[in-house]
Amino acid sequence: MSAPGKTVFYFAVYLVILGLTLLISPNTLLGLFGIPVTTEGWIRVVGMLVLFLGFYYYMAAKADLIPFFRWSVGARSMVIVFFTVFVLLKLAPPALVLFGVIDLFGAFWTWWTLKKSGLL
Repeated sequence: MSAPGKTVFYFAVYLVILGLTLLISPNTLLGLFGIPVTTEGWIRVVGMLVLFLGFYYYMAAKADLIPFFRWSVGARSMVIVFFTVFVLLKLAPPALVLFGVIDLFGAFWTWWTLKKSGLL
């Protein structure tokens, strides 16, 4: 697995853990970040989607799909923009930005390894 592949693999692990947590015990995670607990099913739907994204990232890392790594940098970089706008519009609690920071860090790490490897 290439260096960029490893960054995507570690991001996949994060997504799988996050997805499973949202599926199994969503209110534990929400409570940790001061987000109001919910009894609605939507949070588990989000967990399922995050888990599936984690699977795609894992498979892309395993196959060393360099084009996917490049595409993911832009998409993951935009997460913080959307989350920040949601918070500024009071559609989401400020803690949501922390998840955007993780995505931004992961995107930068992948970009950096792609650049360093001459794959950009």
